[in-house]
Parts: sequence; structure tokens; C-alpha cells
Amino acid sequence: MKKHCCKMMTDQFKRVCKQHSDRFDCPDALIVYADKIGKYGIIIHDGGTSFIVIDFCPWCGSALK
Repeated sequence: MKKHCCKMMTDQFKRVCKQHSDRFDCPDALIVYADKIGKYGIIIHDGGTSFIVIDFCPWCGSALK
């Protein structure tokens, strides 16, 4: 498992939704990590798999690697 920058970011990825098997379908999932490009992003809940790439953690402000 990838080590994240802070507790809030770690909690986002530990969360398991009982109703949605896909993070993009769950309104409580806010962040995604795209292995293919090695980037974090904020999920756009529009019914697809879109996200906006972010360079800094929205909670602690650390640079995301």
C-alpha cells in the first residue's frame, strides 16, 4: 500500500463503501491515485471516471509525489 502524506489522505484510501464497489461511483470518495500516471486527483462525480490532477494535499498542503 502506498504511504500517504497525512492521516486525512490515508483515511480517504482506507475508506470502503458498502454500497459502491468503484470509488468513482461513491459520493464520499474524494481523492483517487492514478497508478498509470503516478498522480493524485480530485474525483469529478459526473458519472464517469474523470478527475483533476492535484500537486498538493488538500488537507495538509504537502507536495504529492
